Amino acid sequence: MPDRVSGRPLTIGIDARAAVEVPAGRGRVVRELLTALAEREDPHRYVCFARERWDAVRDERFEWRTIAARDPWWHVRAARDANKHCDVFLSSNSYLTVWFLRVPAVPIVYDLVTFDRRLKPNRRSMVIERLTLSLALRRSARVVAISEATARELVARFPRVAPRVDVTPLGVAPTLAGDPGAQIADLPEPGFVLAVGTLEPRKNLPRLVAAYRRLPDDLQRAHPLAVVGKLGWDADETLAELRSLGDRVHLLGYVPDEALAELYRRCAVFCYPSLGEGFGLPVLEAMAAGAAVVTSNVSSLPEVGGDAVEYADPLDSASIAAALERVLRSPQRRRELGDLGVRRAREFSWARTAELTVRALERAAG
Repeated sequence: MPDRVSGRPLTIGIDARAAVEVPAGRGRVVRELLTALAEREDPHRYVCFARERWDAVRDERFEWRTIAARDPWWHVRAARDANKHCDVFLSSNSYLTVWFLRVPAVPIVYDLVTFDRRLKPNRRSMVIERLTLSLALRRSARVVAISEATARELVARFPRVAPRVDVTPLGVAPTLAGDPGAQIADLPEPGFVLAVGTLEPRKNLPRLVAAYRRLPDDLQRAHPLAVVGKLGWDADETLAELRSLGDRVHLLGYVPDEALAELYRRCAVFCYPSLGEGFGLPVLEAMAAGAAVVTSNVSSLPEVGGDAVEYADPLDSASIAAALERVLRSPQRRRELGDLGVRRAREFSWARTAELTVRALERAAG
């Protein structure tokens, strides 16, 4: 492991808004990263910029600065404060803040979904990210990409950023690795097919429904479909397809971590047929909880799943159905995938994510 690049204590600014404002996705990343940073024994101070404090981290090295302004003024005011008080800034939830920073900036790039119209990205996010990313990259000292796949896509679109990209894979929260003693009421009985993710086009749930319909009737009766995730954009088709399954589908909406961990443990198969992911955190979480996983053979998902999951072509419902049937028909294969997944998930940790993130910030400051 390389030595720390910077020998001096740094004051590190962090855009920490998502810790409170975003339940999943980037919110989970920011919460777990802050927690892992607090557990490190490094000499740095952290100044967390947000609209509202996240009180789960209690460490004298962490200072919270709340700014009540709306976008885009929030970014202007946060950058102005960071320029006075910080040595380097981690932009975890927007590229716009980087525009106004004079101290070295390190944005996190989660994915390049907004540049791929086939994935039908959120229109507002697409416009904002397309307008802000290019200049942010030019002004950044380093760039954190959450997977090799994201780094490749980033460099393919912006070649000049290549020497400044640091790949920083994500981890899995201990609360999602599984507590077999947890008992949560109002969840489906064990044995269902589980899908997790915001209900939006990229998650490919209509093809999952089509694949599920291809399963023999005995498998459908034994293994209903359970779907976790808040309502996203362009979700009409997804909702209509899911509801067409009648009593063979459980639409659970957003659930807290304890319930999600229990769902991972109870499911017969976790199926994640996404059309494209920056990382694919639910796949890692399901593996850590010992679930047998079926996922897509594209983007970053093989990078996360390795040889511990069953792969399918996300554009082909027959391929998804065949993978599901192979796993559902074989308890032995489910146990094998569960064991492989637990071992694979141990290779990822938020402590490692924090270590690599701090290295990137130290390089930027140094």
